[in-house]
Amino acid sequence: MYLVWLRVAAVLYAVASLSALPAVLYSFPRWRRICLPTAVLAFLFHFVSATEMLGLAHRWLPVGYSEVESLLGLLIAAIFLLIQAVYGTISFGIFALPASFLLVFVPALGANRYSFPSPGVRVGWLVVHIGFLLAAYACLAFSMVASFLYLAQERRIKHHFTMKPKSGESRVWTSFDWLPPLDTLERIAYATLLFGFPCMTLGLLVGSLLAQESVGPAYFFDPKVLLSFAMWILYVVLLYIRRSAGLRGRKAAFLSSGVFVVMLIVWAANQFSQVHRFPGP
Repeated sequence: MYLVWLRVAAVLYAVASLSALPAVLYSFPRWRRICLPTAVLAFLFHFVSATEMLGLAHRWLPVGYSEVESLLGLLIAAIFLLIQAVYGTISFGIFALPASFLLVFVPALGANRYSFPSPGVRVGWLVVHIGFLLAAYACLAFSMVASFLYLAQERRIKHHFTMKPKSGESRVWTSFDWLPPLDTLERIAYATLLFGFPCMTLGLLVGSLLAQESVGPAYFFDPKVLLSFAMWILYVVLLYIRRSAGLRGRKAAFLSSGVFVVMLIVWAANQFSQVHRFPGP
């Protein structure tokens, strides 16, 4: 029966994780009212599951990776709820709740490795995984380009950059009049980041399901998987800093570039991954 409670907790952790993102990053109070009660319910079901699991085994220490992962997820959720109760903030939920979900996800599937009902279902989820991640990568690239165009436009305005066009040379390339206003570039850079983040989150979650079905719990220690979640964390930090500190201009461009470089490293990690490797021609 403890497995049923654990699966309920996993679903509630997923809902709490998804609602924490707009509640923290976009400051939507409606999502905050969903996030916190759902996280509390997830913790309670998780606590009941862990207590019943250890009680049936007649021991109080975890044995095996699944039990350790489950209890670690429980402790992370407990610390998050304690911080929220003492300091009244759910900002740590964008890290703690997805971590608890990922740690509980594999144990909640049970001892047997999950398998899709048919190859067609697996291909469908694979298309969703690739589509979401490619959309996230494209949004991140557009955000970086918009940030650097912001720097070019800012430099042009600051130094009153005006040059007379040479013969046969278009004024478009000499005066940079084709660049949009600074406010427009800033809004494009931030909007593409906001749109790309849920795409990356859903893409990684679907990818975790696919990897678990292929190789089991060992997928989490693959370099490609570890770098992917590191990139997701940097993405969260980038969004949080831009919103809380009002970051823009040069620093925002450097942050976007850093996340984009990590994205390229993640892409290159396919050559060293046993879980996620593109087939050769």
